[in-house]
Amino acid sequence: MAEPRSDGERRKQISVRGLAGVGDVADVRRSFNRHLHFTLVKDRNVATPRDYYFALANVVRDHLVGRWIRTQQHYYEKDPKRIYYLSLEFYMGRTLQNTMVNLGLQNVCDEAIYQLGLDLEELEEIEEDAGLGNGGLGRLAACFLDSMATLGLAAYGYGIRYEFGIFNQKIVDGWQVEEADDWLRYGNPWEKARPEYMLPVHFYGRVEHTPEGVKWIDTQVVLAMPYDTPVPGYKNNTVNTMRLWSAKAPNDFNLQEFNVGDYIEAVLDRNLAENISRVLYPNDNFFEGKELRLKQEYFVVAATLQDIIRRFKSSKFGCRDPVRTSFETFPDKVAIQLNDTHPALAIPELMRILVDVEKVDWDKAWEITKQTCAYTNHTVLPEALERWPVPMFEKLLPRHLEIIYALNQRHLDHVAALYPGDDDRLRRMSVIEEGACKRINMANLCVIGSHAVNGVARIHSDIVKSSVFKDFHELEPEKFQNKTNGITPRRWLLLCNPGLADIIAEQIGEDFITDLSQLRKLLDFVDNETFIRDVAKVKQENKLKFSAYLEEKYKVKINPSSMFDVQVKRIHEYKRQLLNCLHAITLYNRIRSNPSKSFVPRTIMIGGKAAPGYHMAKMIIKLITSIGEVVNSDPYVGDKLKVIFLENYRVSLAEKAIPAADLSQQISTAGTEASGTGNMKFMLNGALTIGTMDGANVEMAEEAGEENFFIFGMRVEEVEALNCCGYNAREYYERLPELRQAIDQISSGFFSPRDPGCFKDIVNMLMYNDRFKVFADYEAYIKCQGQVDELFLDPREWTKKVIRNIACSGKFSSDRTITEYAREIWGVEPSTVPMPPPDLPRE
Repeated sequence: MAEPRSDGERRKQISVRGLAGVGDVADVRRSFNRHLHFTLVKDRNVATPRDYYFALANVVRDHLVGRWIRTQQHYYEKDPKRIYYLSLEFYMGRTLQNTMVNLGLQNVCDEAIYQLGLDLEELEEIEEDAGLGNGGLGRLAACFLDSMATLGLAAYGYGIRYEFGIFNQKIVDGWQVEEADDWLRYGNPWEKARPEYMLPVHFYGRVEHTPEGVKWIDTQVVLAMPYDTPVPGYKNNTVNTMRLWSAKAPNDFNLQEFNVGDYIEAVLDRNLAENISRVLYPNDNFFEGKELRLKQEYFVVAATLQDIIRRFKSSKFGCRDPVRTSFETFPDKVAIQLNDTHPALAIPELMRILVDVEKVDWDKAWEITKQTCAYTNHTVLPEALERWPVPMFEKLLPRHLEIIYALNQRHLDHVAALYPGDDDRLRRMSVIEEGACKRINMANLCVIGSHAVNGVARIHSDIVKSSVFKDFHELEPEKFQNKTNGITPRRWLLLCNPGLADIIAEQIGEDFITDLSQLRKLLDFVDNETFIRDVAKVKQENKLKFSAYLEEKYKVKINPSSMFDVQVKRIHEYKRQLLNCLHAITLYNRIRSNPSKSFVPRTIMIGGKAAPGYHMAKMIIKLITSIGEVVNSDPYVGDKLKVIFLENYRVSLAEKAIPAADLSQQISTAGTEASGTGNMKFMLNGALTIGTMDGANVEMAEEAGEENFFIFGMRVEEVEALNCCGYNAREYYERLPELRQAIDQISSGFFSPRDPGCFKDIVNMLMYNDRFKVFADYEAYIKCQGQVDELFLDPREWTKKVIRNIACSGKFSSDRTITEYAREIWGVEPSTVPMPPPDLPRE
């Protein structure tokens, strides 16, 4: 329940959280009680904390509705070019606090809820994360939606309403155990079902070539039911839509003539159709060629394209009758952005609709398709590339296979004309990979079917041009661009770190919230003693708060004055959590061999989920938890070192951990992490980075100055050189005694006394089969960590570097990223003019 408030908390009334007017507070209280009564049918005697959360969510949702309707009405009348962001993942996290922030309602609600004798933070904690994503790619989509709304773009996110999102991670005996994420169990107050826009999606069947054209017949139909979620911009009255599709069986499903006898069986079989939107595939940077996943990819694309074309035809004309009949202007009114290759079927599907249904000439249809679509590449790892087996594809989507073959033939004819006799080039550039089992290379399909292809950080875009799509870049260099990723400062500063947002606003005003480049003004305060003290104080408060959370959750005593050393991201060999483990063991051995020496105390926190089928990643989690068991119970170590695995890392946990971090670990092998976005969140929230020259780290170091960054390890060129001459792990093992000791301890069962051979797979991989060259960077990493320790002993110098990092993080706003997409790919201009407020009468 609510605690009495200190003056410090009252001061927040004049902070970036918005003013709490007396009338507004009374309105919210009235609205809250009304929803408790009429929506939830409860009174204060029987209402649970969850009821209170739902009541508040409905109050806040009410404030969105007028703006949402007004925004969509405005688009309908003005008919701007619309942006469609297609993604199989939207990692949204919680919605309540984000909506309050973007509508400027946080203080009003805080005060009203306090007056009702409740605690706002307690209610916020009840909301389930919308975990409809695995990691970076899905969270990027969520940040992009926030920026597109804030920049006033007529944009729509389209995806799947998974009934079960990313699994909940439990740690049992040090091992990851997966639990289903039943996030819709209690209902979702933020979505609105739209059954009136339900659409059919076809699978299987066969193709008939008739004089009237091509027909795809005898198909199985699944219905796509849309659920709309509002996406509010920051204080600009714009509310865009994220539309997620759910699969429904048609009412005659399996009740056709062949199934006359068994009515009950037929009704039970409806589940087969509805399984399409049942569960998110939990793989990050890994392709698993399952038919259900291919169905999901076509399902979202087929439903979305029908919706896009309906809207294109009827826009502006005050009725649902199709008025636009010519598709000439389609690319002037529609931009489709493909978030990786997962929605690549948009390309052949748009071709199918234009050619087979709308009877557009093939070459014209291909021009329209290419001008409409653009493709973002998210990874260079070969195991992540989608390559669908032709037999599976042909069974599920026979017409699309024909279209892909035809597109590919024309493409190869063009290449052959330019490079006669170069058969190897044709093989590399073909959309169809020959072999024992023919496969469709979805990345190649995306490149030929798009007018723009982008990587997500400068170094990644360079690698895309020089290796992954080298041949395509030689053919059409103008097609390739860079769009360095960004994060939304609303969620990743205002919402998760209000203390820091406040002291920044005190110095430079509030405009940085929508123009993050203004943080540069903080460079004037690097030597300002008051500001240095305030930044350090905010960090300390965040650490104390997170410590309390961890102690309650993990029953580990945390030293809040220790360095909070954090690596949170999906568990993957390329991200090199193992390098972090080796440092932890090395530190432990140094403390053990010299217990009286003074050490910089550290709390090493590692968090992230492993794909359920990824054996090595699960072993890595077991190693981290095992190191923690040994280190945390060793009396010689005391509070000099703790190793903690952060269970069930997700958006809502990131919002707690990131503001508390002192050190951010971004230590992937150079050339493997396309961009990273966690790195940017830490930089904005006042952590210093230890990292390799990989992904966006390169640009972060460039912005902040390398002297304010802890850079170590091989560069891309050195990794390539090592690949050429051959990486020999044993050489490092023999030469570096501390490394050898650590490996021998892992190998001998020092960290797994009850099962000495537990980690043999890890040791074997590191010694004989390490694609990511952990040992090659070990020495430089340990040395660099020594420099981190040294600086941490001088809190004033540390904090000055922190301020420089915050001041230089402005480039990494997703507002900047989206502005570049808008101007350079979609051909639209962001708008700073807010929508009229909903209470203003319309002209």
